[in-house]
Amino acid sequence: MKTIKRKTLLYKTGVEYGDYTINIAEGCSHGCKYPCYAMMMAKRFGKAKTYEDWCSPKLVSNALELLDKEIPKYKSKIQSVQLCFTTDPFMYNYPEISDMSIKCIKKLNNNGIKCTALTKGILPKELAELSKENEYGITLISLNEDFRKEIESGSAPYKDRINALRYLHDKNCKTWVSIEPYPTPNFIEQNLSDILNEISFVDKIIFGRLNYNAKVSQYKDYKKFFNEMANLVINYCKSNNKQYHIKEGTITEETKED
Repeated sequence: MKTIKRKTLLYKTGVEYGDYTINIAEGCSHGCKYPCYAMMMAKRFGKAKTYEDWCSPKLVSNALELLDKEIPKYKSKIQSVQLCFTTDPFMYNYPEISDMSIKCIKKLNNNGIKCTALTKGILPKELAELSKENEYGITLISLNEDFRKEIESGSAPYKDRINALRYLHDKNCKTWVSIEPYPTPNFIEQNLSDILNEISFVDKIIFGRLNYNAKVSQYKDYKKFFNEMANLVINYCKSNNKQYHIKEGTITEETKED
């Protein structure tokens, strides 16, 4: 695959539930059409000219060398490092990216740094052999494969993601699921409880609404809908002794016009 070199890798993220992060690739083959915020920013700053360009990822070939330089500089400040915020660390059908991610996690763990990973790909079984302080997650916004093929065409099948996550759970790893960006019923009619029941084994659930899509506001009761779905997640997690995080802006005040 194509490669690039960067001058820096580790940086402090502004994401509400994040600390430090690394992005070991530029672009993402999953081709999410929510639209993808990372792709929009890449196009805005000239890192990807087209959707097709974004879907042709480039591996950061000097990622390990950069970590060797940057870990001593930031180690005392880091609580955890997330892979990744603008790409996918275990991109489906890209073993080169997965291999680099595992090497980066090992290097960070060897320096006493906990890692958190989130993917729409397949979490490798080798992760079970790394630090038990690490946390491994998948994004899961539906169980409908036709919807996945439409909205996340290059990503891993939902059941394959869940099975890989379950394997790590069974190996006593910390696991979580990001149900974000969750779609309104005018995208797909589905039952959120079915998704929650399918991932009942995980330790933590993050839930967030779909943004940056005009079709959401076309759904008349979208504020009420997201409030209800967020409260469903909260009640489920409280009843089942799970950690949870509701993304900022998901729960909103409803008005009479809504």
